[in-house]
Amino acid sequence: MKFSIFLNPQIPGSGYAAEENAKAKRPIGRDTESYQRLLHEVREIAVHADQLGFDALMMTEHHFHSEGMEFSVNPLMFLTDLAARTERILLAPLGLVLPAWDPIRAAEDVALLDQFCKGRLRLGVARGYQNRWMNVLGQRWHAAAARSDGSASDTRNFDVFGEVLKIMKLAWTQETLRYRSDVLDYQVPYPYEGIEGWPAQDWTRTFGAPGELDDQGRVQAVSVCPRPYQNPYPELWQPFTISDRSVIRAAQEDILPWLFTPNPDDHAAKARLYQEESAKHGRDYKLGEHTGILKVVGIADTTEEAIDTFGRSIPKDFAAFFGPFGYLEVLRKQEDEKHQPISPEKGDAKRMNEVEMALFGSPDDVKRGIQRMLDRMPDLEWFGLYMQGQQGVLPLDTVKRNLELFATKVAPEFR
Repeated sequence: MKFSIFLNPQIPGSGYAAEENAKAKRPIGRDTESYQRLLHEVREIAVHADQLGFDALMMTEHHFHSEGMEFSVNPLMFLTDLAARTERILLAPLGLVLPAWDPIRAAEDVALLDQFCKGRLRLGVARGYQNRWMNVLGQRWHAAAARSDGSASDTRNFDVFGEVLKIMKLAWTQETLRYRSDVLDYQVPYPYEGIEGWPAQDWTRTFGAPGELDDQGRVQAVSVCPRPYQNPYPELWQPFTISDRSVIRAAQEDILPWLFTPNPDDHAAKARLYQEESAKHGRDYKLGEHTGILKVVGIADTTEEAIDTFGRSIPKDFAAFFGPFGYLEVLRKQEDEKHQPISPEKGDAKRMNEVEMALFGSPDDVKRGIQRMLDRMPDLEWFGLYMQGQQGVLPLDTVKRNLELFATKVAPEFR
């Protein structure tokens, strides 16, 4: 098994744990001093994780978060900074929200980072579920936030995601790109019949990619440069795969899914669906292979101490921000009313631990939690530590010590 950390960067001094400070500096997302503290903490954590032997560091993409949480505006640029400070750890945007990107610009930026870090990149790709920013940045494709409800809007997002990814793959794998997309109303070149009047025709005919120009000197295709360091491109990952439709497409595209459904039986059901669908496409993965699972992890001498240290700051922020998006559903128990939403009052750290969204406790407690997943998925490939409520909330030394305890007391048992 391999181990990753998932950073959801939070500006120190934001959220309910520092309510007065966050209000005084409102909007703290535009406070330079506070953001510099975030950069310092994330850099310290990345270097520490690299030295401890963690296999990957993951970071999501979000915009307009004036409140200071999930403050990872451009994960490719952020990870470029971390690539220069680390030596071996894999770096993964989890994920790049494709309906908000131009496909060629995305393909170029991904290739650049892959070249900068010499193949340490793993590319997470996502659909984008937050309408405040997704509706703004996705407007060029008439793509709104994903709802995962099968609606016309949700299907449009699903289709745009697939088309952007298709064009990116073409840009990485073909020496020249010529493509017309009806889904996006997007043409390469533009106009598709050819770009007239390219002045440096002799230069391009001599040194450019074959096929860029036709006999009349019109640009008929473009060569997207550079190509990725990895051939043909970085392994693709997908964050928080919950719906069966997303699991199936991940299998069809050979994208590694990261699961965030807490119950080990639910994990196994999704992993089995992924395994079965992958087999239809000639990829015979073992159960859990090419699959990742994400959990909040907090280690102390006892469960009570771990909940007090790492669970104290999570519930209020989690309920206030993620709850309205439906994430409280991960805390559902069998005895809960099926047709009633989970109330924020139920979203405490004790319940997070009981439903195994979190693994709070001693190193042995955490090992038993991981083993429960392995009992159902013997070949689980990745386990990720979701650091919500830690970086930006707890003292940096506490966060680093938690990673150290996991790396030295838990991970060696499963490697």
